[in-house]
Amino acid sequence: MPEVTTTSEAGYSSENEARNFSLTIDATGEDAPDTLEALLAAYGSCYVPALRVGGEQRGAGDLGRIEIEASADLNDDDKLDAVHFDVAWEADVDDETVDEIVERAHELCKVGDAVKESLVADVSVETDAF
Repeated sequence: MPEVTTTSEAGYSSENEARNFSLTIDATGEDAPDTLEALLAAYGSCYVPALRVGGEQRGAGDLGRIEIEASADLNDDDKLDAVHFDVAWEADVDDETVDEIVERAHELCKVGDAVKESLVADVSVETDAF
């Protein structure tokens, strides 16, 4: 079972310990990524292996280098309203298979599963990108 310990001595910055790894998150974004940036990083980092597995399962093979530019829209309360992924990968894949890979990646990504259904990333893909 995953466990993370979050500690804040003062202010809005927190140190997070996961196994033998440390990650600083600063709610103000001044000294480290802010909380929403950390969420986008976790979501993108989860989506990469989901794309790789989806590519293998849908007959596209190895997708090669993958790059995700994640962005978010905020509502009037500065809370997350929408997530967007602009994905580029190295392999040349036809549009129908791209759609199948993206659909499968949505099914596999644990972070995507943990956010509101309305916040599942809107994905665009550029193939043969590198």
